[in-house]
Amino acid sequence: MMTPIHADGFEQVALWRDEETGLRSVVVIHDTTLGPALGGVRMHAYADEDAAVLDGLRLAEAMTLKAAAAGLGLGGGWSIMIGDPAHHKEERLLRAHGRALAAFGGRFIPVNDIGTTQADIRVIGRETSPVCAAGDPSPLTALGVLEGIRACLRASGGDGDLAGVRVCVQGVGNVGSALADLLAAEAAELIVADTDPRRADAVAARHGARVVAPEAAPAVTCDVLAPCALGSVVTDETLPRLDCRIIAGGANNVLATPAHAAMLRARGILYAPDFCVNAGGLIFLEEQLLGHDSAHAEARVRQVGVRVAEVIDRSRRTGVSTADAATELARARLRP
Repeated sequence: MMTPIHADGFEQVALWRDEETGLRSVVVIHDTTLGPALGGVRMHAYADEDAAVLDGLRLAEAMTLKAAAAGLGLGGGWSIMIGDPAHHKEERLLRAHGRALAAFGGRFIPVNDIGTTQADIRVIGRETSPVCAAGDPSPLTALGVLEGIRACLRASGGDGDLAGVRVCVQGVGNVGSALADLLAAEAAELIVADTDPRRADAVAARHGARVVAPEAAPAVTCDVLAPCALGSVVTDETLPRLDCRIIAGGANNVLATPAHAAMLRARGILYAPDFCVNAGGLIFLEEQLLGHDSAHAEARVRQVGVRVAEVIDRSRRTGVSTADAATELARARLRP
């Protein structure tokens, strides 16, 4: 059963309850001005349905801005399966979620996110089409973040060389681990944190990184804080404790509220807006849909750094935060 939910500025939001499996899903389509909404399928044990809807709304709008800022022909959406993926993920639930997405008539294209895999998306694809499940976007997301960090270093007076730059990667799942590999290859000094100690220890062993507790990561002394897990990293509580020059990572919704962008600017911390710096995976997915090869995709992803540099320049010229500058650039593409 699908229950529509009204949300100002969103094309369609619905709560789906599948009586046969007991699945509860949220599907959000924010904006399809530029093309069909591409969005993640996140499976997470939210406290309640309201929390899941709120997360879906924020993630879907961020996806719209990400696609627009990257110059893509895609819109933004997101979907959520409410449940613990470690205990509740089953084929029948994935197929039920696929049926929920199918009800949107091809306007939503799913890709894996936290709590789901490409194999899961292929199962979902038995019920809906199209889906993106023919290549992991994580390495390309990480590559875009790397180029975004490089752009931030140049904007801070450096030459973009990462050798000796101290980077704290918060979250070393698919994207964070790939980013750590790229940073290590450029001789950056690595600090890693993850809620799963085994993942953090594995990356540390591979690259000689220092491991810190996840809750300690925002306060670590470093040049670059690279959030690559869940959002709301910069909050009223963490902001005064930040000890970095740059924030640039693969996570979505890094700021708990839009107001935190101006607060970072006031503190002299350069923030690469998440929907700009982590767009590499989305670029890769559009390349997939267009049938282009990996070399073409990589060349486009490396342009993430150019876009981050443009945002920083606009921010400095206009006196607004980098988040506001990036949002202005994205929304200009969405205007008829």
